[in-house]
Amino acid sequence: MRVIVADDSLIAREGVVHLLRDASVHVVAEVEDADRLLAEVARLRPDAVVVDIRMPPTNTDEGLVAAARLRDAFPTVGVLVLSQYLETSYAIRLLKGQGDGVGYLLKERVFHPAVLVDALRRVIEGETVVDPTIVARVMGRKR
Repeated sequence: MRVIVADDSLIAREGVVHLLRDASVHVVAEVEDADRLLAEVARLRPDAVVVDIRMPPTNTDEGLVAAARLRDAFPTVGVLVLSQYLETSYAIRLLKGQGDGVGYLLKERVFHPAVLVDALRRVIEGETVVDPTIVARVMGRKR
């Protein structure tokens, strides 16, 4: 499995990369912004990307916008979006029209390497992965 990790926070990015490498995932690039992510995907053609939802320059939804652009330009590349915020509207935006090969996890889940690697494998296989906390919120239930 060949993966690119995109996060503007060096600490968060290195943490995710470390978890992935410990799980024998081949991280082919690390980037800090959406423009570089798109360029590296075009150049390296990874199996998947892990992207933070908030990236420069505004640190709002650039990662989400990049995810949609990636899915349009490279539909076979799995996209796993990470967020530290429980934003159901962001999850719905990601899934709307994108459907296959995408995922949205809260960053607290990536402290469990098996969850992160499983989510990546599933988006690479074309599945949709949504954090259970987000599913519960969308369904109007507390977790």
